[in-house]
Amino acid sequence: MDLTGKSLLITGGTGSLGKALTRHILTNNPEVRRLIIFSRDEQKQFQMAQEYPANEYPQIRFFIGDVRDKERLVRAFKGVDYVIHAAAMKHVPIAEYNPEECIKTNIGGAQNVVDAVLETEVERVVALSTDKACAPINLYGATKLTSDKLFVAANNIKGDRPVKFSVVRYGNVMGSNGSVIPFFIKKRNEGALPITDVNMTRFNISLQGGVDMVMHALEHAWGGELFVPKIPSYKILDVAEAIGPECEKPVVGIRPGEKVHEEMITPSDSFYTYDLGKYYAILPATHRWSLENFVKVFDAKKVPLGFSYNSGENTEWETVESLRTLIKEHVDPSFSVYEEDYSLR
Repeated sequence: MDLTGKSLLITGGTGSLGKALTRHILTNNPEVRRLIIFSRDEQKQFQMAQEYPANEYPQIRFFIGDVRDKERLVRAFKGVDYVIHAAAMKHVPIAEYNPEECIKTNIGGAQNVVDAVLETEVERVVALSTDKACAPINLYGATKLTSDKLFVAANNIKGDRPVKFSVVRYGNVMGSNGSVIPFFIKKRNEGALPITDVNMTRFNISLQGGVDMVMHALEHAWGGELFVPKIPSYKILDVAEAIGPECEKPVVGIRPGEKVHEEMITPSDSFYTYDLGKYYAILPATHRWSLENFVKVFDAKKVPLGFSYNSGENTEWETVESLRTLIKEHVDPSFSVYEEDYSLR
């Protein structure tokens, strides 16, 4: 996607995906007019600014702000062409313990982003979702489902503005802050990797895969689509074996709000889901464009009624060996499974 002369803003821009997006955009589109990193963590912004000094990267701006503050968003969105909304409270147990804070950020913040966009001249918006928003059983998932609905519905209230809102939904991002792989790598020095449930599975996507999906939506969305990638699953026991084959693996039980398997498309979604090749797209029930034209342009194929997509029934799986290769490639280049490279107990 050519971003020459364009101005972009990333909410939650100091997070794992925000930093990966920043690196991708500045590497592939050095002629971008402006890239604004919007987040509330001044320390993370300070650290990120050391990686992108102003004399080398005059395009980048750092903007302290909270998505709970609509007025600050309106000010930040002035002159911005594209917005990527990545800010969220995402830790399931923390959200369960602090429900009101999670609601303020994930739902109130999403509505503030929509409202601020509609008060400015933003042309395209891509909001990040999660597999936990599909048939949610925890508060985090429920708030992200609500956020998804707000961004999809925004296409119906935009009036004659040319802005397009879309959503991308994917599974666990390999190596992201708080995810299982860096947690296991750190825990293996203690000689034990805690397993929540021996049957547990998760979808797996790399940071670059997440970046590619966001950029795809930014370039190709017609407005209202919820994009879902076709990605492999892994078994939690295989992750543990890949990282610490010599470690004990005690079963500690599922945490509050966790599922054994994650879903990204339910049978109820199948009525509106189309196969686009690399991605699925859950289309809005009401839209302002021609479905016939959409199908023709993207060679979209309707999925069978009752189709579902979950990590436990996936047809593509990571193996212990493929996980080790991916960890070395995407998480820790120095990663090794040999006992002499780390102490046990």
